[in-house]
Amino acid sequence: MGRPDAFFLPPEAFAPPFALTGGEANHCAKVLRKRPGEVVRAFDGQGRDGLFTITALSRSRVDLEPISLDATPLPARRLHLAAGFSRSARRDFFLEKAVELGAAGILFWQAEHSQGTMPDAPKEAWTATLIAAAKQCGAARLPTISLVPGGAAGLAATAHDRGFLLWEDPAVGRALTPADLAEPGDTVCVIGPEGGLTDTEARLFTDAGFAPVTLGSRVLRWETAALAVLVLGLAADC
Repeated sequence: MGRPDAFFLPPEAFAPPFALTGGEANHCAKVLRKRPGEVVRAFDGQGRDGLFTITALSRSRVDLEPISLDATPLPARRLHLAAGFSRSARRDFFLEKAVELGAAGILFWQAEHSQGTMPDAPKEAWTATLIAAAKQCGAARLPTISLVPGGAAGLAATAHDRGFLLWEDPAVGRALTPADLAEPGDTVCVIGPEGGLTDTEARLFTDAGFAPVTLGSRVLRWETAALAVLVLGLAADC
């Protein structure tokens, strides 16, 4: 038996009577052509998931009977990526990999070299990308997405247990390692936008206690740097 198809149940709907509605119901009934008696997986993005039997379905509603329910606790080690906002076609790649590699949170912030203006609220398409990635990789928990106001100063003031600044300045000689990301609590790693950080922004972060670190001598695109940090975080769990 292959892995059951997965569907997203919003947290407020993850309770009896379990049922898929809206686009998830339509995808289940009309696109995948599921039938009563088939087994599917459902998750709420906040750590709860389970296996369910389809008991009835239509284009607008799929009724589910739970077979087993599970809850993934909040991990002790939580890695948050703070990315300078970039008007980039590669944002979906970043969001997808953040789910697959276990990021706890994503913080976008308006940097001086940001391309475009950060919106006032997360876009529905961003959440849809997170959900699609979780369906593919089997994650039960989605990263939170926050839009931090106030530029570098606003981000530097956010609550966290430890912070690192990924900075391309040649004077930065300390490499970010898995050990840096292995401590329990909330770790924030700041990544500049496509145009990089200004010296003023970098000083704001270092003055706030963010340790400047490097990923090596090559200048990485912002989403590549984010992926490298996520892989180091994954290695910290091994």
